[in-house]
Amino acid sequence: MSISPLKCCINPSILSADFVNLETELARIADADAVHVDVMDNRFVPNLTIGLPVVERMQKVSPVPLDVHLMIADVDLWAPSYADARVDSVTFHVEASDAPIKLARELRARGTKAGMALRPATPVEPYLDMLPELDMLLIMTVEPGFGGQSFLDIVLPKIRRARAAVEGSGVDVAIQVDGGITEETITRAAEAGANVFVAGSAVYGRPSPADAIESLRAKGQLAFATTTLHPNNTPPQA
Repeated sequence: MSISPLKCCINPSILSADFVNLETELARIADADAVHVDVMDNRFVPNLTIGLPVVERMQKVSPVPLDVHLMIADVDLWAPSYADARVDSVTFHVEASDAPIKLARELRARGTKAGMALRPATPVEPYLDMLPELDMLLIMTVEPGFGGQSFLDIVLPKIRRARAAVEGSGVDVAIQVDGGITEETITRAAEAGANVFVAGSAVYGRPSPADAIESLRAKGQLAFATTTLHPNNTPPQA
């Protein structure tokens, strides 16, 4: 996945897929920009999903890049192993990291893109100096742990502040949102400045995931092109 700061990307969440048939479910989203892989340990969040062996196997069979989201404790210890699996990007929660700058640098050194995630209540301002260390900033639009939750509009101002900071810094950092993304909410999130969207049931819950991805991408791109927060307020090129 090429994470462009001006291109809208759709990363379907494997959390909404059939875990018994993951290879088939990956093939259904071959038109996506990446697949969002939620790794949960029942410690950092109250849910348990998959771990490194499954991610390593998915990496070998997936038609799209893997965007791994680590919702785990001890992330400083485990995140580098996911980078070694040659996934496209690894995102860690800043709330779980003792040394986020060191971790981001280690992920990049191992050849993967570095993402950092914030819970809805975690302010973005203390971490803006870290932007040059990141490829992506993930702003959770639900409390992490479970799919199917409703989008939290209270997070929109934080997305706007993050976008303004990214544009002001001149660094190429994508802003990802995860949680409650639908054909309605993607417009609000994109207008606020997000450009990478994690969608679960809005893709896998549709008869045609390919059509859902195309529709979401078009709506997100159109809304993002109207925001005043990217340079010259002109539609970005795909």
